[in-house]
Amino acid sequence: MLTKKQHELLLFINDRIMETGVSPSFDEMKDALDLRSKSGIHRLITALEERGFIRRLPNRARALEVVRLPDEMAAANAAAPAPARGFSPSVVDGGFKNAARPKPTTVSPVVGMVELPVLGRIAAGTPIEAIQHEVDRIPAPGVLMGSGEHFILEVQGESMINAGIHDGDLAIIKRCDDAISGDIVVALVDEEEATLKQLRKKGASIALEAANPAYETRIYGPDRVSVQGKLVALMRRYGS
Repeated sequence: MLTKKQHELLLFINDRIMETGVSPSFDEMKDALDLRSKSGIHRLITALEERGFIRRLPNRARALEVVRLPDEMAAANAAAPAPARGFSPSVVDGGFKNAARPKPTTVSPVVGMVELPVLGRIAAGTPIEAIQHEVDRIPAPGVLMGSGEHFILEVQGESMINAGIHDGDLAIIKRCDDAISGDIVVALVDEEEATLKQLRKKGASIALEAANPAYETRIYGPDRVSVQGKLVALMRRYGS
């Protein structure tokens, strides 16, 4: 069962694609639903994904695919003419930075090891383009994780070095959409750039703090930053 806003957003996306062959932007979705910030759209998109109506595409940084429609929408859609050739009717431009949700976690034959998806690199420095897709799967010690969904990101940069996080480390991230001050998180800035930083809530603002004096703290409005997960463990390679 979808909420009214979730239903409205899915209907708006579907109608726009059927009419033009291209999807609405985040700003267009925000205006269509009369929301004050894009963070509300992000939460609706996440909810639609979790319910199986859309999925994150693996080959574009900000793309989603419409997987299915509610029964009443699907029936109406069946009678509509197909969009012009050359367009992709399922691409929604303006979703989560990273792509397809990883495959379910699987248990390795080695007792106590859990196979996790590696989703690419995360900047511990200047924000880089958001994580796009699964690039590998590697085993990780299950004792390092609690309940919930986890994934791995390779750290790039040295802005968190004083927190013990080094360039090339493998960060084990628990997927979540909220954090408390002091947590080290994967933060998505303006729905486009991902970075690994310590989160501080300062009144109505959010600060993303580095753990290296060579890098400055960046402060954003709450509608510009969304939490994608928080750091729970690190793995490090030594030698070749």
